Amino acid sequence: MPIRDVREQLFDAAGRVLRRDGPDALTSRAVTIEAGLAKGILHRHFADFDTFLASLVLTRIELLDHRSEELRSYAGSRGIADNLVAALTTSLDPDSLAIVGLVMSRRDLLARLRLTTPTGVPLLAEATRMIAAYLTAERGLGRITPKADVDQLALVLVGAAHLLLAGRERAPQASEVRQLVVTVIGGAMQEERDAVSFPASH
Repeated sequence: MPIRDVREQLFDAAGRVLRRDGPDALTSRAVTIEAGLAKGILHRHFADFDTFLASLVLTRIELLDHRSEELRSYAGSRGIADNLVAALTTSLDPDSLAIVGLVMSRRDLLARLRLTTPTGVPLLAEATRMIAAYLTAERGLGRITPKADVDQLALVLVGAAHLLLAGRERAPQASEVRQLVVTVIGGAMQEERDAVSFPASH
């Protein structure tokens, strides 16, 4: 079996264990059993379990980097609220939220990840930068007010979205996420600041 396929199987299995049983249940044995692979195959592809966990998080961060590029490409098109709702719900999906919980529960893992995420919580910090970069692009295009503090807006959006999305048995309605976004950025909209909803395109 190709190495990439084995790694993906192990990462997918780790995600399922995390979502179902929580970070305390995540062990190398639990991952290989969940993946239906031979015991010890994890250590054939990773130096140790800590390296596996770090790779799991870094792979998710890499995916977020790709999403950041895509989000910036939407600047100037579609509704700002629509773009942000989609970005927040995909970036803070159940897998990502489970990984955030894992990182916050293991100090050694967090310390290792400081090489790539010097401050803040990995994934949440990258999501915040992603949103800030998008808002900066929209501000440059005149769709966000010139004086808007995009870094603070991004921090509030990601923090509030994390609280809204985490620890729930059922995903919130899209309207809930949209209302959060509109509440946070409504005053920063250059046009139609008081609108409850935004048009699909400008």
